[in-house]
Amino acid sequence: MKYRWHIARTDPERLGELARQLRVSTLLARCLATRGLVQPAAAARFLKPRLHDLDDPFLIPNMRPAVERLFLARERGEKLVIFGDYDVDGVTSAALLLEVLRALGWVVQCFLPHRLEEGYGLSRDSAGKCLEKYPASLLLAVDCGSTSVDAIAWLKGNGIDTIVLDHHQIAAPPPEAVALVNPRLALRETAEIQRVDTAEPPSFAWLCSAGLAFKLAHALVKQGRETGLAGAKTYDIRPLLDLVALGTIADLVPLRGDNRILVAAGMERLNLTTRPGLLALKNIAQAVAPIGAATVAYQLAPRLNAAGRLEDAEVSLRLLQADTVVEAQALARDLDARNHERQAIERAISSEAIGAVQARFDPGRDFVIVEGRSPWHVGVVGIVASRVTRQFHRPSVIVGGDGAAWRGSGRSIDGFDLAAALGQCDDLLMRHGGHALAAGLTIKPENLDVFRQRLNLLARALLQPEQLQPRLDLDGEARLDEITMERLQELALLEPMGQGNPPVQFAISRLQCARTPVRIGKEQQHLKLWVTDGRITQEAVWWNSPAAGMPEGKFDLACQPRINDFNGRRTIQLQVLDWRPAAVN
Repeated sequence: MKYRWHIARTDPERLGELARQLRVSTLLARCLATRGLVQPAAAARFLKPRLHDLDDPFLIPNMRPAVERLFLARERGEKLVIFGDYDVDGVTSAALLLEVLRALGWVVQCFLPHRLEEGYGLSRDSAGKCLEKYPASLLLAVDCGSTSVDAIAWLKGNGIDTIVLDHHQIAAPPPEAVALVNPRLALRETAEIQRVDTAEPPSFAWLCSAGLAFKLAHALVKQGRETGLAGAKTYDIRPLLDLVALGTIADLVPLRGDNRILVAAGMERLNLTTRPGLLALKNIAQAVAPIGAATVAYQLAPRLNAAGRLEDAEVSLRLLQADTVVEAQALARDLDARNHERQAIERAISSEAIGAVQARFDPGRDFVIVEGRSPWHVGVVGIVASRVTRQFHRPSVIVGGDGAAWRGSGRSIDGFDLAAALGQCDDLLMRHGGHALAAGLTIKPENLDVFRQRLNLLARALLQPEQLQPRLDLDGEARLDEITMERLQELALLEPMGQGNPPVQFAISRLQCARTPVRIGKEQQHLKLWVTDGRITQEAVWWNSPAAGMPEGKFDLACQPRINDFNGRRTIQLQVLDWRPAAVN
């Protein structure tokens, strides 16, 4: 599928001024500008993320009442239970909070729901199972709860207070929790919490639950030091940052504001961690030091996610809490085996789902793809939806399960808010929630066809034809002579890269092949090229390139420039994203 290129245009004079003030190259200044960082002070903070620049945790709406209720529980000797989630964000949040709360004197247990038995989120049934296992008078819902109106009302009716620590969509009206700690509330209260000198959202606006758990830990320690809580004065929360980095990268939240600071510091901790569980996880994943955000996203996070996808996440939580290397190695091997099983299930369902779509896909009619079959494992439908969306560039919902209720996950594209669309299908769904680009739902199988039709009606009203062709955002135009080892090392100041801060991508005009491209890879699925502008030649690689449609004649290249470390040699390599015929002069 060809992309529609969007090459960022910036004012050369403004770029020059930004480069001069920051003492960086115009190439780096251009990348900062495309990320909205045109003010030198903001750009400087971005390039040098420091923990000192984190927002005060008590700026987050309802953080203070949450802390006060937790302190009251400790004072009274109340039992506290954490109700978590089974993904990496949920598990790292739970592990972090268990560690800090127990260290500071709380009596606390943790319940993680079983994906197949309880499903996602805090429901009346799952809350009941949680309290049956761990009786408590205070429940802390982490990475869920923002839409759990009925469950929290039931808990309240049974004399149990609930604190919600979450970043997902909030029900209207919201649940009657003692404290609903959710950054989304800040966006509703802009006038009260935003800085007066900027229109930017607050730095904590993009936090996931792992980041919020760290903020809660910070707030507890801060309050503890002010009130003389035993152990608070000497308690160091910085070693918790390795868990925050794992959860934040895995949850695909924008690496901006506080997230960028937390992940930058967390990656340093992750590379130096002494946690037996993380050392075993890095070893089983054969992660090569130094570990970057991509290693977390593609090697560590999938293994931590594997247990929760197939059954429950207890093994992942136990790994993060492991005290010995022997215990951690056994748990890491278990997770690695589950990950291989997950991959096999995912491949099989992806093949079925994509085959079913290809058999009847009409680009002019199908604005949203909805597929479901009873045998499909609900633990991998989200990954399958991502694959379908990537291949067809359509919002996709994949559902599976058995019985009277099927569960599914959806992924979307820019311009179609999936969570809002599910809200307009409320009468067809048993449960739903999520974000603009990713959401989950439960549906009766007999409603699937009507659900597909309604989503398509909604999408046709919202999406323009050009939005149905994937957009390729490029940081600007560059020349081959600008892409040097020195410049690429400087561009590394933009790391950690990920959601909201993508890898640097350039358009390079009027190139041609210096020699015949060569097929590489076990199945000859990749393509190696040597491209030249007539003066300089660079190596390029096109991963999973199509069988036909190789660059020919004069062409423009969209690529990610990178440093390739191989066998002790460091060379420049262009990673091909797309190409198009060069314009005729």
